[in-house]
Amino acid sequence: MASVEDAKRAAGKTAVANHYPKDAKYVGIGSGSTIAYVVEAIRDSGIDTSATKYIPTGFQSKQLIVQAGLTVIDFDTLPEGTVLDVAFDGADEVDDQLNLIKGGGACLFQEKIVALQAKQFICVADYRKLVSRLLTAWKYIPIEVAPIAANRVLTKLKELGSINPVIRSNATAKEGPLKSDQDFYIIDAPFKPLLTKEDIAAGKDGSGKDGIWEVEALSRQIKQLAGVLEVGIFSGATGPEAQALGGIGGQKPIAAYFGMEDGSVSVRKVAA
Repeated sequence: MASVEDAKRAAGKTAVANHYPKDAKYVGIGSGSTIAYVVEAIRDSGIDTSATKYIPTGFQSKQLIVQAGLTVIDFDTLPEGTVLDVAFDGADEVDDQLNLIKGGGACLFQEKIVALQAKQFICVADYRKLVSRLLTAWKYIPIEVAPIAANRVLTKLKELGSINPVIRSNATAKEGPLKSDQDFYIIDAPFKPLLTKEDIAAGKDGSGKDGIWEVEALSRQIKQLAGVLEVGIFSGATGPEAQALGGIGGQKPIAAYFGMEDGSVSVRKVAA
């Protein structure tokens, strides 16, 4: 049996081998423990990276890029109109339709804007993150909110059916609420397991009745609350789907790579 770290390394290596463009100019690098192995795989690939710039989603990923001897550039310094060739990122949970929950590391806003600026988004994780429905094992949705609006958003989340949402604290209580890179708070909002579009097509009600929501419906409801910067649900269009509609990128990955317990790598792709 492979260790969890071996599983992550296998997933990262396979994802890079299958999706890293040989002539990449801009590459998004996400957050989380699995991304360390994506950066490792890029560094060890033998590909000439001297002309490539890497865009991090937070402090951790920036350090990984620098330590690997790669060139880092912050998102807000990208030349206007720049499109990333690919973005790699992890996830806290992935469902059957490749909807994601992200934000356990408090970088969800940066993660989403990087994904939305990339031609294709690739998710890399281990077998523990693979579920049929979101909020099966991972129990809450991270939400980035303005501090002034946090209490109001907590109230509104309860009205939507969240079960005891809380403002995430720092490691020690005396430091108060944890703050994101935007100096926003993170609210962790538990909900009942989320339905997929397939569930809705089969006749299930995902409109919020009894606190039961379909993935995208809940994401939209939360995002429109005053004070919410971003929601840790990644759903909707993939990059190619967004481009077909005249956009740039999508928040749903085109593929997700999972390092498995037996050492193999399982790949899930969005159905055509």
